Amino acid sequence: MTRITATYDIETPSGLAHAAAVLAGEQSTGTFVRLASETDELRDRSGARVDKIVPTGSSATPSLPCRKPGKVFNRGLVTISWPLGNFGTSLPTLMSTLAGNLFELAELSAVRLVDVDLPVEFTHDHPGPQFGAAGTRQFMGNHTGPLIGTIIKPSIGFTPQETADLVHTLVKAGIDFIKDDELQANGPNCPFEARLDTVMPIIHEHADKTGKKVLYAVNITDEIDQMWRNLDKMDAVGANCAMVCMQSIGLTGLRAVRDHSNVLVHGHRAGWGLLSRSPDIGIDFSVMQKLWRLAGADHLHVNGLASKFTEPDEVVAKAAKSVQHPVSDRGGPEHTAMPVFSSGQTIWQLEPARDLLGNDNFIFCAGGGLMSHPDGVAAGVASLRDAGKAAALGVSIEAFSAHSVALKRAMKHFPKPHFEF
Repeated sequence: MTRITATYDIETPSGLAHAAAVLAGEQSTGTFVRLASETDELRDRSGARVDKIVPTGSSATPSLPCRKPGKVFNRGLVTISWPLGNFGTSLPTLMSTLAGNLFELAELSAVRLVDVDLPVEFTHDHPGPQFGAAGTRQFMGNHTGPLIGTIIKPSIGFTPQETADLVHTLVKAGIDFIKDDELQANGPNCPFEARLDTVMPIIHEHADKTGKKVLYAVNITDEIDQMWRNLDKMDAVGANCAMVCMQSIGLTGLRAVRDHSNVLVHGHRAGWGLLSRSPDIGIDFSVMQKLWRLAGADHLHVNGLASKFTEPDEVVAKAAKSVQHPVSDRGGPEHTAMPVFSSGQTIWQLEPARDLLGNDNFIFCAGGGLMSHPDGVAAGVASLRDAGKAAALGVSIEAFSAHSVALKRAMKHFPKPHFEF
């Protein structure tokens, strides 16, 4: 029988074997007492199974508040599996199973979902990214190299016309990708339709002149019916990329966008730290990115190397590579997406970003690292473009800067960060 497998990092005062059994029971057929209707046959058919326990350490104190007393809190990796027949390939029900009531169990003084192995059925039953990296390049007129991008800043406060003025500056500078901030969606001071109506003529005029259609990821995050209306508006004005805050709209909302969309779906993970920051509770990105890709995200944010956020470089590198790995190790469509690097990025992070992926299928977003170049925005774009060329050639940016004034100036202006991966 086909099974879904998940691995958890848990800590418990009750013994690893007992805690794992409680977790498996809570998330399948069991409750706090054995019911008469919970027959052996039913448990064999639908019960979760503890497949593996690997002790990793212990502590004299609990990592999280815990009602269960104990002198020793044992830690370990436990692998649980469920029969596919419990919930089929429903992503919402899968989430309720993998990441439901188990986070509240008194037997657990720490619990973190660190991996999931999905059967091939998931890859066939869900659409996955509609366009991915290849489709993204086609939207732009067959663009080559990494996509050099930026974010509308200030995050909030611009009028539609002020937004359009900045877009005009950016497209003239040679940018590939522009996105709304996650805070800017459809507020009264900068309504979605008015913003789109002022920005898109600039995008189209530039495309007519150059043959390159810059991607504008307009934030459509809202209620499902309003997101559908936003997508219809995008079709009417020839917009090419819809941004959604995936935590805000959920897997069902993301799938609803994917099913209604004729354009790229740019997945922003605003709020991700709530799930990821603690080592003692939450969900690893390696799990969520699979579900977001199945639901239809073409692009996925992964933070940036040496960024302003708390995630270490090792975690960012793992996240970026996971987006380009098949959803299921058991076969089926790979449903790969484009990782998006952002947060405090400059010319120094582009080469290591490309090196860890081994390809150019990523978006590299820089705000201050682009717009605060001492010679202006166009030089900022050029410096990042040249950093990408150097990386593709396997040449250091120090060597490549001999042929690039913009890159040389950026190297002097932006301090070289310390990488830890």
